[in-house]
Amino acid sequence: MSANNARVSNTVESAEWDLVITRVFDAPREQVFRAWTDTRHMAQWWGPKGFTNPVCELDVRVGGAIRIHMRAPNGVVYPMSGVFEEITEPERLVFVSSALDENGNSMFDVLNTVTFAEQRGKTTLTLQARVIKATAQAPQYLKGMEAGWSQSLDRLGDLLDGIVGRH
Repeated sequence: MSANNARVSNTVESAEWDLVITRVFDAPREQVFRAWTDTRHMAQWWGPKGFTNPVCELDVRVGGAIRIHMRAPNGVVYPMSGVFEEITEPERLVFVSSALDENGNSMFDVLNTVTFAEQRGKTTLTLQARVIKATAQAPQYLKGMEAGWSQSLDRLGDLLDGIVGRH
């Protein structure tokens, strides 16, 4: 990856977990955007290293649902759900994601804004993740959010390298 810049914003207490990550992928933005909106692609890269996604469902339209169950290497499943709020193909995705507890209740909600900018065949992806709701159990999970997103984007890069390498 050409760029792997991550920073956590701690400007105000409510932004303690907010995150901005920028990556440059050696792939056209249409391909990078498709990797975020095609279930087969997303199931391959979503989640930290070593995780799989036995459930990965995307209804890519405004108001459409996202449902992903991430399975950790130790077998623990971490379900999440979400809703697409904005889709501007191939420039921008906005969705709210909710990490669910064992009863299916949200532990925290994150507003995710992903932008895709192409320059000379490469795509600069910027992910902004802003926590908009958190319960008392959220911090134990949120402390891994930056590492989780960084590893997911590493996996996305590997997937894109494989796709671009085949063409």
